Amino acid sequence: MLPEKQYQQIRDELKNCKNPLFFYDDDPDGLCSFLLLYRYIKEGRGIAVKTHPTLDARSAPKIVECNADKVFVLDVAHLEQDFIDASPVPVIWIDHHGPFDRHNVKYFNPRLIKKDANFPTTYLCYKVTQQDLWIAMVGCIADMHLPDFFHAFSEQYPAMLNSQKDVQDIYFNSDVGKLIKTFSFCLKGRTDDVKKNLSALTKINEPEEILNQTTAAGKFIFKQYAKTNKMYESLLNDALSYPSDKKMIVYSYTDEKMSFTGDLANELLYKFPKKIILIGRRKGDEVRMSIRSKGIMIPLLLEKALIGLEGYGGGHEYACGANVKAHDFSEFVERFEKLL
Repeated sequence: MLPEKQYQQIRDELKNCKNPLFFYDDDPDGLCSFLLLYRYIKEGRGIAVKTHPTLDARSAPKIVECNADKVFVLDVAHLEQDFIDASPVPVIWIDHHGPFDRHNVKYFNPRLIKKDANFPTTYLCYKVTQQDLWIAMVGCIADMHLPDFFHAFSEQYPAMLNSQKDVQDIYFNSDVGKLIKTFSFCLKGRTDDVKKNLSALTKINEPEEILNQTTAAGKFIFKQYAKTNKMYESLLNDALSYPSDKKMIVYSYTDEKMSFTGDLANELLYKFPKKIILIGRRKGDEVRMSIRSKGIMIPLLLEKALIGLEGYGGGHEYACGANVKAHDFSEFVERFEKLL
């Protein structure tokens, strides 16, 4: 976690702007981080970073387009120096990857203090805002982190935990887990649909609005969840039909519109904790992957497997993303398996 003075610095940055622009990672941790800060100041606009794995100068024109007076970058692992240099306004980066060496940016990362500190960006943002406990819980559990406010949450929302106390069981066997899927699914599909989903999410004050469909916004979000979940369950059942007698479970599918690689990888790892999970989504001439493990660190293996191939990848110790050209996918998988 961060020292209290750094949380206060972030609060001051939030309060001293009128039209902030939030860039956040395209996953529940990133989305929850954005929602916490947005609902805290009730100003600004959010953009999910999904078109490429880094935030670089290609996204800088959005700052002028949105007439932003400050930029907050949330849970984005790779913020490039050229984005910071191209920004006409101050950039505040709140993250838990790396850390990385950047200049002219206000950088808040617990790993700058302790190298192995791993607190989700949602956790850091909740410590700033001290509100919307349920959103904070969703983001932390989505990143497999049981936060120190777990007991406060269990007292306020006991039914949402279904008596679960283990982070993985909460993720896959409780209403918190259902909300994780809901938030993840809200980020999928056409840009216009995602904008509508996020607009509805910002208006929701309590989880029951979604789970019990008690408000118009809650009904809208639950309807999107139910429709998308049908597609997800179909893919999950297909993935489960593949043999799992090797060290690695590899499953790929083709879809031009929605990515479920991270969701599938997380659930398959829960079901097969001793396996390495690799889920690939073929889109155009590329295969975009999510790779998960419980005991084997992935980044070095990933780096070696990519040597000489058209691709890239990176992430956490036990959860990474990667991208290779479709013609290199089989070679990549073969290399990765040999490295295990």
